Amino acid sequence: MTDSFSTRADSVSAPATRARPVVPSDTVALPEIPKALYVGAGGTITMRGALDSADSVWAGVPSGSVVPFRPSHVRATGTTASGILALL
Repeated sequence: MTDSFSTRADSVSAPATRARPVVPSDTVALPEIPKALYVGAGGTITMRGALDSADSVWAGVPSGSVVPFRPSHVRATGTTASGILALL
């Protein structure tokens, strides 16, 4: 399969080329900081931004949405959304 964009530099604003399931944890950081998150089933997500020193709570995240936020952690406590994918 050819990829016309394979010689282009990747950036945070470029489309993701990989997706990995997110397992919310109160102690374990994400293995890689994603470009964004995809939310399968909506709800609340408690997460910490890659450059933040405190968590933030994102309430009312709709099902099927892409959250343009680069978290280092997605917490189990306070997160009710599910089917979350890290877009890398």
